[in-house]
Amino acid sequence: MIKIENLKKQFGDTVACDIERFTINDGDILGLVGNNGAGKTTLFRLLLDLLKADEGTVSINDINPADSEAWKQQVGAYIDEGFLIDFLTPEEYFAFLGKISGMTQQQVDERQKDFEQFAAGEIFGQKKLIRNLSAGNKQKVGIISALFRRPDIVILDEPFNFLDPSSQLTLKHVLTDYSRETGATLLISSHNLQHTVDISTRIALLEHGVIIRDLPNEEASAATELETYFGG
Repeated sequence: MIKIENLKKQFGDTVACDIERFTINDGDILGLVGNNGAGKTTLFRLLLDLLKADEGTVSINDINPADSEAWKQQVGAYIDEGFLIDFLTPEEYFAFLGKISGMTQQQVDERQKDFEQFAAGEIFGQKKLIRNLSAGNKQKVGIISALFRRPDIVILDEPFNFLDPSSQLTLKHVLTDYSRETGATLLISSHNLQHTVDISTRIALLEHGVIIRDLPNEEASAATELETYFGG
């Protein structure tokens, strides 16, 4: 469970985050939507202790990320290319992730097989450094890395960016299958409303750093309200 209380972050006169109280329950697939500048990435960076809040607190399974690093064993995240070690090949990168997580090389190899369809023959066995991959394939490496250790909480910022239509559809299955198999909590921001509605069990709508609506999304029930908001 993730709890947010009185969380505030401001850059100059711009309010990037102002959330009085918000709870993300175990097993939620939370879609975070909002126009550019709504504060989605800022919120994720605050959750991951990549930004220092001006006020307020975050707790991940009762751990404050600012006070302890124990939460890192429970969380997988991909925000941007800065999360990658781009002078490694994908195989070397996943071997590194496996090693620091106590996985054997055999376990790493088996785990890579779970993502072969998503990789689509363009990541593994290519003998390319991550830095030399296309933007879409770097995105795939980042998403796989977030899921690789089978964490209880997964945070992905705009995961559908740079992916071709086939990979976007495959990713939707990867994420929903992962949620069903593990019971993990997923937080996903996206400008793609259709994909967000398709996979989320709950949707938070941000505006100027404030969560203005918290929408249940059983059977895509949030679609009409979102279309009205963004279309109006």
